[in-house]
Amino acid sequence: MTTPPSSPTRLIVLRGNSASGKSTVATSLRERYGRGIALVRQDVLRREVLRERDVPGGANIGLIDLTVRHALAHGFHTVLEGILYVAHYGEMLAGLLADHPGRTHCYYLDVPFEETLARHATKPIADEVSEHQLREWYRPLDVLPGGVETVVPATSPLEETVQRVLRESGLWVGDSSTGRTLSP
Repeated sequence: MTTPPSSPTRLIVLRGNSASGKSTVATSLRERYGRGIALVRQDVLRREVLRERDVPGGANIGLIDLTVRHALAHGFHTVLEGILYVAHYGEMLAGLLADHPGRTHCYYLDVPFEETLARHATKPIADEVSEHQLREWYRPLDVLPGGVETVVPATSPLEETVQRVLRESGLWVGDSSTGRTLSP
């Protein structure tokens, strides 16, 4: 017999290539749920806090790990979002998933490269990041081993994706017509 999770917190991991919709989904989850959800954004910790390139063994990997663990330990449902390449972040992610005693849900937003280009063109950094750079960064289906991620196709509308994550994670109460979620 297995012991049920002893933590009521949810850990939600949103991964995918650049311009796949991770940040938009994460922001929408928080808007829907309200207070009580911590957003841990790889880009904020790596690029803004540390101003570090995405390299194997980078300092941001440990900072992401500590930040997620701290938020969960203080009772926050936590959404970790970022490209989070398996080659660089896989070990850290595996540790988070293994150690979190509550419910954990992982999603990989799968967007083909041509769609990535189209979406990237609408972003503020479009003039700073070239198509060549996007090609270098792009990793098709860079999913975590063991089938722990739900692959969300590019055809899934934002609202449908957000509702799916809320429902599957157990953060959703009521029906989609009321838009009611658990109160924090």
